[in-house]
Amino acid sequence: MIATCTIRKVSCICLALMLGLGASAVQAADKAPIRQESATGITHALLITGSTGTYLFDESSNLIWETPGYSRDGYVLENGNILLSIDDTAREYAQGSQTVLWSYKLSPVNKELGTVYRLENGNTLVVERGSEPRILEVAPDGSIAVAVPLQPDTDNDHMQTRMARKLPNGNYLAPHLLAFKVKEYTPEGKVVREIPTDLPLFGNRDDHSWPFTAILLPNGNIHVNLTHGNRVAEFGPDNEVVWYLDNSHVGGRLSDPCGGQRMPNNNMVICSYAQKDPDMPKVFEVTREKEVVWEFFHPTARAHEVHIITTNGKRVSPIMR
Repeated sequence: MIATCTIRKVSCICLALMLGLGASAVQAADKAPIRQESATGITHALLITGSTGTYLFDESSNLIWETPGYSRDGYVLENGNILLSIDDTAREYAQGSQTVLWSYKLSPVNKELGTVYRLENGNTLVVERGSEPRILEVAPDGSIAVAVPLQPDTDNDHMQTRMARKLPNGNYLAPHLLAFKVKEYTPEGKVVREIPTDLPLFGNRDDHSWPFTAILLPNGNIHVNLTHGNRVAEFGPDNEVVWYLDNSHVGGRLSDPCGGQRMPNNNMVICSYAQKDPDMPKVFEVTREKEVVWEFFHPTARAHEVHIITTNGKRVSPIMR
């Protein structure tokens, strides 16, 4: 196998030289299809969820766990188990195995299960989309501890909402795509804040800056990935845009930015879910100064959501995603 891989690698290089493609083509042929690149030496262990499956990679880009199925959200728990929203079921997999330790299946009255997140109280936060869109806190025994009715402003089940999260004040943050709003809900379902994303700065509604990921930051601002509009923004307390990113800043790397994670150093890791160009990353990290400092390449994976677990051997904490 080693000899075969070596021959293939040399053949690719020779072919590039024969075709007169130059040193850049030789360099591209010499790169592994699954890899991380960083000029500053950043390495991450990461979990990727998406329509092609769920993949766990170590900091050397080695695949150390995977499971088939359409996964929408998920992350690695502190005990090493993996919590996923996959095939309309929330599942906790035992570390390194396909053994399911806990699960919750989508209610038959709804159509899709989106968010999954383990809360400090032991409940699991999930979001159901359909005729009765709602945020649920599911207790460890499978019972519904909290049910929050949502107001997505559309009957399009798939486009109702995405990555909802619970806030420290006990409320819930939910991005609603076709409403062009991130809404904050009380446990009773009352909307107490709306962050509009159909702004002139973002092409009003023509550019489809649909909110997908909404993350509360330590400074109280809200980070939002605007998926179809290929933008990322940070909103202040009065819903003003205090920072934003588009493809003019990152060389076209944004392609339906869905999931993401804010790092403790304030860098942002962003998924490009629709990215199909093999020369472009599926996930990348950008600084506040809009400099790309890390990239992850994969030939087939689709990155719907990401969890950066460790950076250069150190576990990332807190998890802001």
